[in-house]
Order: sequence, then C-alpha cells, then structure tokens
Amino acid sequence: MQRYKTKKIYVGNVAVGGDSPISIQSMTYSKTANIPTTIEQIEALMLAGCDIVRVAISDEEDALALRALRPAVNIPLVADIHFRHKLAILATPYVDCIRINPGNIGSKEKIKEVTHICQEYKIPIRIGVNSGSLESQFEQKYGQSSRGMVESALYHISLLEDLGFTEIKVSLKASDVERTLEAYRLLRPLTPYPFHLGVTEAGTLFDSTIKSAMALGGLLLEGIGDTIRVSITGELEKEVEVARAILKFSGRTKEGIYYISCPTCGRIEVDLVEALEKVKSRLTHIKAPLVLSIMGCAVNALGEAKSADLAIAFGHGDGLIIKKGEIVCKLKGDDLIERFILEVEQANQDYFKNKELGQ
Repeated sequence: MQRYKTKKIYVGNVAVGGDSPISIQSMTYSKTANIPTTIEQIEALMLAGCDIVRVAISDEEDALALRALRPAVNIPLVADIHFRHKLAILATPYVDCIRINPGNIGSKEKIKEVTHICQEYKIPIRIGVNSGSLESQFEQKYGQSSRGMVESALYHISLLEDLGFTEIKVSLKASDVERTLEAYRLLRPLTPYPFHLGVTEAGTLFDSTIKSAMALGGLLLEGIGDTIRVSITGELEKEVEVARAILKFSGRTKEGIYYISCPTCGRIEVDLVEALEKVKSRLTHIKAPLVLSIMGCAVNALGEAKSADLAIAFGHGDGLIIKKGEIVCKLKGDDLIERFILEVEQANQDYFKNKELGQ
C-alpha cells in the first residue's frame, strides 16, 4: 500500500514525514546530567543505526546539562518533558525537538509558553499521547481507550494550530497492540501531521518484539507511520535492531540482507543453525538489498532460489550455490560457505557500482 502523505518537518537534519525515509528513534536510560554515560549510550545507538535520540529531562540539572551534551554528540536530540513545562523552556535552546505529554504538562498557558519558545528556536513539538496518562476530561468520557487518545491529540493539535504552530508530529501509544492500532488508524485521516509510531511499556525483548512487529508492522503495511521507536526493557541497541527489522520486513526500507531459511526438519543434511550463523556473522557489513536463501535440503531450495539473489542448497556433505536461479557451482563443507561469502560480497559491490552509474 502507498504511504500516507504527511507534512514534512525536520528534527535537526533528519526529515520526518512527506517522502522522507522512515527514521528510527530510541531513548537513553541514563540520567541525562550524567554526561559521560549519556554520551556513551548515544554513541552506541548511533553505531546501531539510530537516527534520532530522546533524552529524559526530569529536573533542572538534566535540562542544564544539555548545554554540554549538545556539542558532544552528532545526532538530533529530543527532550522528553513531563509535568514541568519550565524544563521544556530550559531545554529548547539545546535540542532539536520537544516532546510533551498532554496528559501531564498542564494548562493552556503552559503549553502556550512552550510553543512560543519552540517557535523562537524553530524546532518541532511532538504531541506524545499515552493511554495511561490522558487528561481527566478525556479519560472520564472515554476511559483509557483509543478514542480518548485521539480526542486528546486533536485537542492539542488545535491548541498549537491556534497559536500559529504547525511543526508538529504526533504519537498515540498504548501498551497493547489493539488500542495502538486503532488509535493511529482513527487519527490518520483527520490530520496531516507525521506520526511517531510506538507501543509504550512493551516489556522484555521477546514481548516487545512481538507487540511492535504486530502494531508497528501492521501500520507500516497500511502506509501509516513516519518515524518509529521500539520500546524494550533491556539493551538499547536491541531497540534499533528490532526497528530496522520491522522496517525491512514491512518493505519500508530496502537496505541489507533479507534471509530466507527453512525450518529444521528431518530432511536437512547439515547443521543449518550453525551454517546460517556462520553466514550471518560474516555478512553484517552488507548494505545492498539482497535476498539470500540458505536451505538445508533440495526439497524447497531450488524453488526458493528462483526468487533469491543468491542461495545455498545443502545436500549430503556438499551443496549448490545458485545465483538468480542458475547453478554456479557444487562444493563441499566450508568451501561452500567461503565461496558463498565471496559471491555475496561481489553482489554487494556490483549493486553500488551500478547505482553510481545510474543503472
């Protein structure tokens, strides 16, 4: 499905919305005022492929620390503000976006103050609606439902627009898949602003991966979403890794290897788990959008190889390397994997060479 066309805004040098690539976000878990640790976490996220980093601003110490943090990192920063709008005012000169939670930021007057300073520094505001912290007027009427989330978002969009502010992105996060999907689907036709997708408080690596794949992947397949964050209780880099996989498998990015491998069954002629791990560990640097098929026997291997750029079809003690449906060679054991690695690296080089030539 075609992606919904939304207003393009900029978070630092990263475009969000319009026809820009769908960006990946994450958030540090250190106290922001602990500058060495925060820098270390940001650099780890950048290395993992993160595009935008959010930092928690819990008090004045965190807000003032941004003055030193900003020049120390080379990635757009978002200040995450709850309850105390004055922290947004302190943070704005040193960040690229302000995230406010309508459910706890306070009165119209406080929002007006935040909006005016964001206008002054020409940075966008993310209206970050969470199902668990809706304003009382919406929770009383709708409960913690998707409709309540949408009404909260529309109300605050209207507040910003009345102040002449339209550099907006919106998130509607619940901790379950159903409400998350429904909220984004309800709001999408009602506003032109880009959406930040996420499932909040999604849990452990396993639970979050499943929830995020269902909710974020489902929305992306419907053309909804402009930037995403996978929320995991655990390692920061895993948030980025899972987000990249969701973008790849939903077809929204065309970068890196798409692996096809068969389930382990009684027909396989090789330790397929070991073979696949060997291949994957050697090809982490590949950026070309290549489809690789690693199959443990001939039953499905030849059929899958027809749609793959390169394939291995293992047999008893040996196997075939197949390139775009044509058999390249038959080799044994480690020789088979080594040759396969060389073929993939050559395909990667050819892809970028042809791209430079406009082919």
